[in-house]
Amino acid sequence: MDAPSAGYTFEYLIETLNDSSRKKFFNVPKLGGAKYDVLPYSIRVLLEAAVRNCDGFLLKKEDVLNILDWRAKQSHVEVPFFPARVLLQDFTGIPAMVDLAAMREAVKTLGGDPKKVHPACPTDLTVDHSLQIDFSKCAIQNAPNPGGGDLPKAAKLSPLKAPPRRLPCRGPAACRGPCDPGEPGLGRGAGRPSTQIENTPLLCPFHLQPVPEPETVLKNQEVEFGRNRERLQFFKWCSRVFRNVALIPPGTGMAHQVSLEYLSRVVFEEEALLFPDSVVGTDSHITMVNGLGILGWGVGGIETEAVMLGLPVSLTLPEVVGCELTGSSNPFVTSIDVVLGITKHLRQAGVAGKFVEFFGSGVSQLSIVDRTTIANMCPEYGATLSFFPVDNVTLKHLEHTGFDKAKLESMETYLKAVRLFRSDQSDSGEPEYSQVIRINLNSIVATVSGPKRPQDRVAVTEMKSDFRACLSEKVGFRGFQVAAEKQSDTISLHYEGSDYRLSHGAVVVAAVTSCTNNCNPSVMLAAGLLAKKAVEAGLRVQPYIRTSLAPGSGMVTHYLSSSGVLPYLRTLGFEVVGYGCSTCVGNTGPLSEAVLSAVKQGDLVTCGVLSGNKNFEGRLCDCVRATYLASPPLVVAYAIAGTVNIDFQTEPLGTDPAGKDVYLQDIWPSREEVQRVEEERVLCSVFKALTEKMETGDKRWNSLDAPDSILFPWDSKSTYIRCPSFFDKLTKEPAAPQPIENAHVLLHLGDAVTTDHISPAGSISRSSAAAKYLTNRGLTPREFNSYGARRGNDAVMTRGTFANIKLLNKFIGKPAPKTIHFPSGQTLDVFEAAELYQKEGIPLIILAGKKYGSGSSRDWAAKGPYLLGVRAVLAESYEKIHKDHLVGIGIAPLQFLPGENAETLGLTGRETFSLAFPEELSPGITLTMKTSTGKAFRVIALFENDVEITLYQHGGLLNFVARKFS
Repeated sequence: MDAPSAGYTFEYLIETLNDSSRKKFFNVPKLGGAKYDVLPYSIRVLLEAAVRNCDGFLLKKEDVLNILDWRAKQSHVEVPFFPARVLLQDFTGIPAMVDLAAMREAVKTLGGDPKKVHPACPTDLTVDHSLQIDFSKCAIQNAPNPGGGDLPKAAKLSPLKAPPRRLPCRGPAACRGPCDPGEPGLGRGAGRPSTQIENTPLLCPFHLQPVPEPETVLKNQEVEFGRNRERLQFFKWCSRVFRNVALIPPGTGMAHQVSLEYLSRVVFEEEALLFPDSVVGTDSHITMVNGLGILGWGVGGIETEAVMLGLPVSLTLPEVVGCELTGSSNPFVTSIDVVLGITKHLRQAGVAGKFVEFFGSGVSQLSIVDRTTIANMCPEYGATLSFFPVDNVTLKHLEHTGFDKAKLESMETYLKAVRLFRSDQSDSGEPEYSQVIRINLNSIVATVSGPKRPQDRVAVTEMKSDFRACLSEKVGFRGFQVAAEKQSDTISLHYEGSDYRLSHGAVVVAAVTSCTNNCNPSVMLAAGLLAKKAVEAGLRVQPYIRTSLAPGSGMVTHYLSSSGVLPYLRTLGFEVVGYGCSTCVGNTGPLSEAVLSAVKQGDLVTCGVLSGNKNFEGRLCDCVRATYLASPPLVVAYAIAGTVNIDFQTEPLGTDPAGKDVYLQDIWPSREEVQRVEEERVLCSVFKALTEKMETGDKRWNSLDAPDSILFPWDSKSTYIRCPSFFDKLTKEPAAPQPIENAHVLLHLGDAVTTDHISPAGSISRSSAAAKYLTNRGLTPREFNSYGARRGNDAVMTRGTFANIKLLNKFIGKPAPKTIHFPSGQTLDVFEAAELYQKEGIPLIILAGKKYGSGSSRDWAAKGPYLLGVRAVLAESYEKIHKDHLVGIGIAPLQFLPGENAETLGLTGRETFSLAFPEELSPGITLTMKTSTGKAFRVIALFENDVEITLYQHGGLLNFVARKFS
């Protein structure tokens, strides 16, 4: 299926740019006149894409006019959108690519040509979610890796522990500092012995000469290639066989950060035609690029596959909330505090499913890295995207990062010609918005989020009192219900020859992770400068705390290194462990047995502090019951303090060698310090080095063998890549939707069930159904790897569905991945019960409360239940992306009527349920659900438009697309 040709209907709008480039563009403002001028900038981008791709079939003239008439049509009509490109990351990208490979098999089976199955849209796939922290602090962790996977022989035999190297001094004229690592300036205070761990940083802080990568990075990358060889070979086959697919190999960076630093164009050029850059992808943080003025958001893998194959994304013409920013933040507030402050305002304002667009005098006070950090958090407040239109700040950033000058000039001319450039002039006027929210940046204070949810913000000044209150509260979203007489308990810990005391609030994990804020040099440099001052004051982090630094890309390591702060971070234990998602997605390495024993002995509420954006309970590991999200400098501060049970205003972090108390305000870097270092160090050369690294590639990736056959040669013995069963019953023509008759309830769930609960991405428990499957295939627990790594194997992922230990099924009454098989009365693993139901020919449904499917978008949170035999989910409300996934895979998303739920209707979940579909479905149709107890009640079928109805009638999007090729 080919992509639609450009603008059949509106070719008369094509003009030549009035500059030396003479590029072509669609002059969309001529279409709308005054009506165009009041459109929000984000809607103007949608309109341009509609005009350019209007072919009268997939995108009709009526769609264009609906977008132009946004003010009247918002929230009332569906419009198609063709993004300029697609971005995948490997956790969710591998099932998308496996589905395409399987679709080739299905098309061939139906008599079609499998060679026609290609992405029609440029697709970038970043292998960034494979990283696990097997090594940190340059030491091998003795405990088994939680994701499994034995070390390859190459990793065991590789002489990676090379002695430290010193570069020859270039002489006093060129030298910018002392060369002797024992002298001041390389991470130690004057007169103190060197504590530098083996190997030097990527760039010498004083000579700016390249040196070998840290040993930890090399070790983790070597293990990563050994553990994931099958997956990587499959990815390479995809890059060879499928047109329009580009692979970003492991060790480069995370998807949304690579998209920001390397893949983003701001303005696309195709056959001398200019148009705005835009992107959709399988990562919920695609929105980071909104900070550059690029329209982009996360969608499900199923929808992404449709875009890859030349179909548009369908969306309800959104409401656009204008967020006016005024004032400027105070010096002690980081960008993360601004992010969380705005998150709170927007969450309270109810922006779910809406576009947010920023304007006002405060916008110009924010750097691009501030904007991208704010935009990156938009999934946490429920918005579809958060858009910062291109302005002078954007152009200045692109110039500093090495953007081609001629292209930059054409970009500015083009954006001004189509009125997509936001002017700083106060009399330029602002677009009309659905509603306006006003936020004064001066009102924002430093905060953290936790202890169990990202939306629960706590002012740093109130942290101690809030944590103690959480200890006393009943178990729930915040409380731990620790008896008052137990709250002051301490437990002795003997670790590496020294004795320590652990108590409630003790920090055992401190991670500056590769998500959300590492794209912002100011907060990362602030962490490094704080570490520098802390080390110089004689402060250290206790060795039993699991510390790590996983930068979003090599660019972050470069500027931390070139600014001279990386050695100080290493001295405190924040060693670069690699590039990719790690702690944030549950890939934290194991804590020591001594720490685990002490925590269990005292039943302690220990804490993790990380600079990511998700802290759902149990995400790090079982023994870390409280997790707080904080800015990178605060992560370092809490690691030094060793506890969250501290008042930074009145209690010291520690003492200096002279016994003097050292407080946080003594070592906190000023905004001026941070900005000065940022301006001096984050230069065009850093971005140029990143570009060169991507284009050169990794030697392991370049030497990796992979097949090049038209059909992928599936290996029946593989436990990573397997041809999925979605197409097993595919026919040339779709059958009418079948009724759901006498369905049992597989699970009876409450509110806020996340995609982590439904389809875990972390380690595979040894007692799980997935572990049994892998064990039966001869694998040891060390070889299990993670669920995320095995998303290309439907047998593993189906068994991993609802395998989260924190899943609270009302049938069981306590957190456990269990349910009841009602015909036999047995309590079984969810997979085992579903397997029995399928053998008995009994359909299944799920009962749930509010916000079902919240959290990261995850294909297998829909695919897994589908393969378990779930025909419908009945909930009070849904996360939109997950609801779309259910439709896309062929599961009916049903919703209780307003004010009703399982409890008000007297449903126990032990009944059987029946539902009939009419011959003609319509969006939002109300259906009648009947139970075996004689009750009947109305439910809403959440099909939003005719496209979703068509997909459901075909049995899901994959079947629909496969039939198009056959």
